[in-house]
Amino acid sequence: MVTTTKIYDKYQTVIPKEIRQKLDITKEDIVEWRLLENNDIRINIRKKSDFKDIIGMINTKKPTDAVELKKKAQKGEKIDIH
Repeated sequence: MVTTTKIYDKYQTVIPKEIRQKLDITKEDIVEWRLLENNDIRINIRKKSDFKDIIGMINTKKPTDAVELKKKAQKGEKIDIH
């Protein structure tokens, strides 16, 4: 599927309706842009997570920083607690 969009003021654009529907993209989702070495762009849609989504995911005996863990979880980063 190839669709095109226009770049508007302040460099904004719109995700085409067909793609939003197919991927179930909502206003709360986050768009990640990655520039690859060959100058291609990879776009990833990430569902926004809140604190309720990560409660109980981690079990550790050492002190942790819940805010930092939440940030890493939202970014999809690996959480190392050892």
